[in-house]
Amino acid sequence: MVGDKARGEMNAFQRNESKETLFTFISAGDDPPKGDFPAQKKTPKLCGSNYPLSIAFIVVNEFCERFSYYGMRAVLTLYFLSFFHWDENLSTAVYHAFSALCYFTPVIGAIMADSWLGKYKTIIYLSIVYVIGHLIKSVGAIPPLGNQEVHVILSMVGLFLIALGTGGIKPCVSAFGGDQFEEEHTSERSKFFSIFYLSINAGSLISTFVTPVLRGDVKCFGEDCYALAFGVPAALMVLALVVFIAGSGLYRKTPPQGNILLEVCKCIGFAIKNRLKNRSRQIPKRDHWLDWASEKYSKQLIGEVKMVTRVLFLFIPLPVFWALFDQQGSRWTLQATKMNADFGIYVLQPDQMQFLNPLLILVFIPLFDLGLYPLINMCKFNFTPIRKMAAGMILAGMAFGLAAIVEVKINETDMPRLVPEESLIRVLNLAKNPVQVTIQDQDLFQQPIESFQNPAEYSKLILNGEQQSLRFTLQHEGLSLAFNYTVKEKSVYSLIVFETEGSLSSRLITDLEAKPENGLAAVRFINGLSQDVNLTLDSEQFIAVQKNYSTSGYSLLKRDKYNSGKCITEAGQFSLELGLLDFGASYTVVITNVSEGAAKTWKSEDIKANNVHMAWQLPQYLLISAAEVMFSITGLAFSYSQSPASMKSVLQAGWLLTVAVGNTLVLVVAEAAPMAQWAEFVMFTVLLFAVCIIFSIMGYFYVSVDPEDLEEKEEKRETSSRGNVIGLVSQKTKL
Repeated sequence: MVGDKARGEMNAFQRNESKETLFTFISAGDDPPKGDFPAQKKTPKLCGSNYPLSIAFIVVNEFCERFSYYGMRAVLTLYFLSFFHWDENLSTAVYHAFSALCYFTPVIGAIMADSWLGKYKTIIYLSIVYVIGHLIKSVGAIPPLGNQEVHVILSMVGLFLIALGTGGIKPCVSAFGGDQFEEEHTSERSKFFSIFYLSINAGSLISTFVTPVLRGDVKCFGEDCYALAFGVPAALMVLALVVFIAGSGLYRKTPPQGNILLEVCKCIGFAIKNRLKNRSRQIPKRDHWLDWASEKYSKQLIGEVKMVTRVLFLFIPLPVFWALFDQQGSRWTLQATKMNADFGIYVLQPDQMQFLNPLLILVFIPLFDLGLYPLINMCKFNFTPIRKMAAGMILAGMAFGLAAIVEVKINETDMPRLVPEESLIRVLNLAKNPVQVTIQDQDLFQQPIESFQNPAEYSKLILNGEQQSLRFTLQHEGLSLAFNYTVKEKSVYSLIVFETEGSLSSRLITDLEAKPENGLAAVRFINGLSQDVNLTLDSEQFIAVQKNYSTSGYSLLKRDKYNSGKCITEAGQFSLELGLLDFGASYTVVITNVSEGAAKTWKSEDIKANNVHMAWQLPQYLLISAAEVMFSITGLAFSYSQSPASMKSVLQAGWLLTVAVGNTLVLVVAEAAPMAQWAEFVMFTVLLFAVCIIFSIMGYFYVSVDPEDLEEKEEKRETSSRGNVIGLVSQKTKL
């Protein structure tokens, strides 16, 4: 059983992994995570154990760095949406462009560490870049600092530096931690990796819960405090750098020894180039296309590259899984902004739902290893690694199927879609008696509208162009009055009917065309008094409304009960109670009179509140987290078992690139093929199911191997074929 063997070969730390990869980039010829160390003095130990004291600094550094990265990324999509006022597609595209860059840059960090600076200096230098990026990002989120163009430039520069820093140190830190152990302490090294990846999950779990609170519950400059939400992760990254430098005198530092990834790329490039230049039919064919590199590279390297390319071929369909998985921080977070987040004892921020993934990972890993997998084995089912990965793909596809269903239910409370030559209208009758409303060329409002009747849903106006002047006729107590208003297409209106100075009058006002963003509530006021009023809703909201049914603009408020407001008039100060202003709703509040120390109001819900609870996202998070355990950890364990020791860093590079390509796929879909959100979820579901079938077919024909056995066979074949090569085109290479 390949899966059982893979699990046996893996260190214990691999069972605690969630988002991070299990391998580390290594130098050519190294046996990860070990290495041949020059003679060094014995390092201090922790409390008389065999654990080097230096690993304490590395673990704390990793916790702070992961808190920094995941905390910043948790609020990134809403930052684009609310602070920059970008649309959902652009916000999603930039989020995934950043995520993709974070998984391209580890290759740069590995090359720097293994070919130039060494792991220690690479971590130091790129951490400084990382800190600078965080600081620039935090400064760019301060509202008074320049216009939007300045904010965008600072944020993009900061994100680029963060991607370079986090990706660059990713392959170095865990390997550097492994370097601290002496050769005979393999058991302690394995336990270190368990603690190391536990610190990753702890940093992710805590930051994805805390950072959204800093954003939403703290106000800066009258709005969400993104500067603080980015500033705290920046402070944690500074702390990570300080802690890492503090342990400098305790570290075992190995010099750079060359990067095997570069050697593999050069070998493949030479084989292709050599084959293209020797296409003559007189030259005998070779067993494998990589054999064309034998004029320059050793048989051992070529044999190992062959093993790696077999596994990398299986990686081809994998980016689609990551395209779905990484949308937790973009599309799923945007979906949460349109839901009811009140859990009774606590109101979640929409970007806080992301904390479920690291929490569920910590629960599912032991649950699967100690419960599910043994149970399946008892049923005599051969649950191979390929089948586990395919099952993970199916679970991820099901998660997006559920997300599509939730999205359809959410859309039921949305405003109708506005199209050219159409508008929406409703009537608010604030008069004392019923009113019959007739609109020119329209067949609407067949029944009289009662006084202060809660308006029905908006009615559709059909226009004959981009705008049209329409005649509104009001019949009230036997009298008929006419008013002319210009109506524009793709707009939403309310016709206010009221009495002033003993006669009937009306006013056409513009309403919101869509739900307020980020689960906020919108409220406006109509002053039905004969004197101006000043309204206070909380310590920050002050609204002035003129007399005689004048209308205020909309104010965006957090979901809450507003029962301690004040209404100030010439006659004095009166209490103002609005009740609950719910998630995503829009309200019109009419002040009808003041008496007995209180302002009397009538509240109308213009746009329905979010009525789909955020708890309905829990099943999709359960499925996607289970999918990650079955797909990611199993896939890395399988590829670990199918590659020679010196090539594991190459497989990590390939694995990270599948994540980068998956994020790039989301970017392309968001920008090049925008569609209804539920339809996009369905598209990704179908795409992953199709890829799952392809992957299963590829896995069916894949023959699992033992790298040591394959190396022996390769050696025998090379020996038997020695001397069969005839003269080739001169390549000016050393034989």
